[in-house]
Amino acid sequence: MNLRDLRYLVALADLRHFGRAADACFVSQPTLSTQIRKLEEELGVVLIERAPRKVMLTAAGQDAVQRARRIVAEVDELKESARRSRDPASGVLRLGVFPTLGPYLLPHVVPQLRERFPQLELLLTEEKSDVLLARLREGKLDAALLALPLHDEQLHAQFLFEEPFLLAAPQQHPLAQANGLRVDALGDETLLLLEDGHCLRDQALDVCRLSGAQEKTGFRATSLETLRQMVAAGVGVTLLPALSVHDPIVQPAGIRLVRFADPAPSRQIALVWRKSSALDGFLQQLAEVIGTQARAQLAQG
Repeated sequence: MNLRDLRYLVALADLRHFGRAADACFVSQPTLSTQIRKLEEELGVVLIERAPRKVMLTAAGQDAVQRARRIVAEVDELKESARRSRDPASGVLRLGVFPTLGPYLLPHVVPQLRERFPQLELLLTEEKSDVLLARLREGKLDAALLALPLHDEQLHAQFLFEEPFLLAAPQQHPLAQANGLRVDALGDETLLLLEDGHCLRDQALDVCRLSGAQEKTGFRATSLETLRQMVAAGVGVTLLPALSVHDPIVQPAGIRLVRFADPAPSRQIALVWRKSSALDGFLQQLAEVIGTQARAQLAQG
């Protein structure tokens, strides 16, 4: 058994096709197939259920792939640690961010990161939080910007900033002229929310439970921009994170933003990475830059 064979197994599990897995590993299909067979013989179990035009993992294969991912990730981190020890702020950093944060935070922090770490190549991935967490655990991401709380002993979460929510209402709505809105004033409202999988949906539902508000049935948006346009059209009210209403974001006509009185509903944002990561020291520096810039941007609002 060697590391190369484990990489073949992981590629096959990801792509579920011998030809595509072979291409991804830069070997011929017969070579990959032969090495998978040898791995099965060495372990004494069948890992792959081979069917015409279909590749499936057996129960033993699923367990082996999970272990292989961890082994490959640890070896990659060993290599990365050695490289980073020579030049910790150069090379590639794979950073994940969720959709209701990325477009509104990154334009403010990426220029600062490029100035502070000019040799760093930042590869950004925008996905829902559960997808980012899975890729982080699998070693496919180096770090991710996520909302707290998180409950995973394998991950380190470095708090960055707290982002308040604002109420977005049509201009003619009774709450549109409020000054220092109390959360319990939402008790009779129905809120427009995002579809399942968005952490902002869960955060808004927490506010609903706290205030007694309800979700508007029959509607779930796929993005903040859809929510914004629906409010402007007079369909209902929603919650928007503070960074999503800062310059250079332009609000559509017909929408009014209302601030909450303290304690305002909010979400906490953290930079998250594996505790075993070889990049721990560098990611601490990265967190400092992102947090400082984000807090400065929020203070301007």
